[in-house]
Amino acid sequence: MYTTIVSTTVLAENLDNPQWVIIDCRFRLNDTEFGRRAYEAQHIPGAFYAHLDHDLSGRVVKGQTGRHPLPDPEVIAHTFSSWGIGPGVQVAGYDDMGGAMAARLWWLLRWLGHSSVAILDGGIAQWEAEGRPLVKEIPQARPGEFVPRVNGALAVNASTVEHLSSDPATVIIDSRAAERYSGEFEPIDPVAGHIPGAVNLPHFFNVGPDGRFLPPEVVRENFLQVLEGREAAQSILYCGSGVTAAHNLVAMEYAGLHGAKLYPGSWSEWITDPARPVAHS
Repeated sequence: MYTTIVSTTVLAENLDNPQWVIIDCRFRLNDTEFGRRAYEAQHIPGAFYAHLDHDLSGRVVKGQTGRHPLPDPEVIAHTFSSWGIGPGVQVAGYDDMGGAMAARLWWLLRWLGHSSVAILDGGIAQWEAEGRPLVKEIPQARPGEFVPRVNGALAVNASTVEHLSSDPATVIIDSRAAERYSGEFEPIDPVAGHIPGAVNLPHFFNVGPDGRFLPPEVVRENFLQVLEGREAAQSILYCGSGVTAAHNLVAMEYAGLHGAKLYPGSWSEWITDPARPVAHS
């Protein structure tokens, strides 16, 4: 069972394995249909396409939710079932951004009780660079029986974040780029800055220039520096909308640091309430 990352070699060996399901998670915030077009042009054989907005997120409520609220468990369970995901099935997700989008799929499956999910190390770029097959054929829906078992311990809400933001025993990790954390540049959300007390560790620090994860000991050291002696379970991670923060959660698990939690609403939800404090640095 693969629970964090999986190599292109292992995936290639299991392309015809009925107990494996492959999901293409490519997506762009500034062009929300880019991923679907890229998928239709070519994808790893047998892969289904997961759209971040339509498949991996719930309904946005202006002024109340973040940009990518969690989906209704029963609704996404139906989607997972149509892809053939069920008990004993190994899921492999990939994208073209070092796993930043596929991490959302990874976290959602774990949140709903399915731990056999991993990100393809290096994504489709690594797959293509190795000369492995790509196809245009769209697979037929597969029968599956995904039963959601929500693990509420994996997530926290805004109230909990606000309460713990001043607790020295808790570390809140902002997974966005440094300029967004500092508030000097905000290209997406209407308010710049970060949650008071949060430290910054951008998710893309987990991978090298080739989009492959750095050695686990390197990733572990990066997180130990921001944890400052705290256990991983004492950390809460967020980003702009709860997507790329999941990449840091994958990385922590990969590095042997277990139990961190996600604030799914993240910055885009935090700023919907003007009473919540905002910091700049």
